[in-house]
Amino acid sequence: MKLNITGKNIDVTSAIRNHIESKFKKLEKWQVDLISCQATFSEEPNKQKKFEASISVPKGQLTASAVHEDLYVAINEVEQKLGRQLNKYSHKHEAKRGVSPTPIEEE
Repeated sequence: MKLNITGKNIDVTSAIRNHIESKFKKLEKWQVDLISCQATFSEEPNKQKKFEASISVPKGQLTASAVHEDLYVAINEVEQKLGRQLNKYSHKHEAKRGVSPTPIEEE
């Protein structure tokens, strides 16, 4: 998985890079082929930190963003959101759509 990290108005330090990489490593447990990841964080005018991430998967792209005063909390929120999206994506083939349940006959 290729990971691009971009900082707008904030320098990308090694601590931030390591934290983002460790969070994105956790997303590999869903056993979905992650093609590439793009992570962008910036500082808003009101001292809020905005973190956005998008992951390319074989049949589309998953995107999540979060705004918080602490950048690490925003990264954690985005990781949780992407985890939920990957869970839904990986179990999508198991969903049985268009099949109506058989009615239960009463005596």
